[in-house]
Amino acid sequence: MHEFLHIFLHTLEHAATSLPFLFGAYLLIEFIEHRHAEKFAAWLAKFGKAGSAVGAILGIVPQCGFSVVAANLYSNRIITSGTLIAVFISTSDEAIPVLISNPESAGKILPLIGAKLVLAIAAGLMVDRFGLFNTTKEEIEAVEEEHSHCHTEGHNGLLKSTLAHTAKTFAFILVVMLAFEVCIHAIGEDSFAKFMMSESILQPFVAGMVGLIPNCASSIIIAQLYAEGALSFGSAVAGLSVGAGTGILVLFRADVDKIECLRLVGFVFAVSVLTGIVLQFII
Repeated sequence: MHEFLHIFLHTLEHAATSLPFLFGAYLLIEFIEHRHAEKFAAWLAKFGKAGSAVGAILGIVPQCGFSVVAANLYSNRIITSGTLIAVFISTSDEAIPVLISNPESAGKILPLIGAKLVLAIAAGLMVDRFGLFNTTKEEIEAVEEEHSHCHTEGHNGLLKSTLAHTAKTFAFILVVMLAFEVCIHAIGEDSFAKFMMSESILQPFVAGMVGLIPNCASSIIIAQLYAEGALSFGSAVAGLSVGAGTGILVLFRADVDKIECLRLVGFVFAVSVLTGIVLQFII
């Protein structure tokens, strides 16, 4: 019981770091929905093809704050699926701080960021160029009009609505993170790390599976193993490109069709792992 309490308090402490990002994201969303949603969406739409590039650059910032913001904006159809995917792929959560904390791996940071940035922009542009997820301008405007209509029929106020959304999403994230922490504690980090140390060509696939875990622990493990030479460059790119931190949790928690969510995450996984395998052969 004491051990579980320790895990719970540790998880709660870590999950609490997402609260400012969650609150800020929902405050932005509520403000947009209550104040000229169509105008703001139209302004963002002016980025056009550059939306993926802008999203990819923002996603580079350590932590998963921008992936959370992007998931919320996408759920309200304010950004395109290409921009969302670009943010998810470029996000590295805790990886950069971990690599910075290892002086001997300082030279590995820029190549890793560069590869993820190129992949993020290319994938985002491809998605929007070919309309793989049907996020057309007309669809965005239609959804915005529906949201605007719903909110004009009586809302609880900007702050109250923001707090309610933040609390619900935070509770969801906490439950999932706690379940993951209990599993890691049960099998041990060493056993989990050994599972990742295979020299097989399938290593990028395994790293990608770990990256799917919506928790900063996955990015820490991948970054640490990469810094120690246990993971190849391709595997690190694959795992850290798949992992978007709690952004994936927020996406599934948001008002987005769950099949659509699975398709989006599946696309990120497939593109990231295939890129990792290609890099495995080249480097």
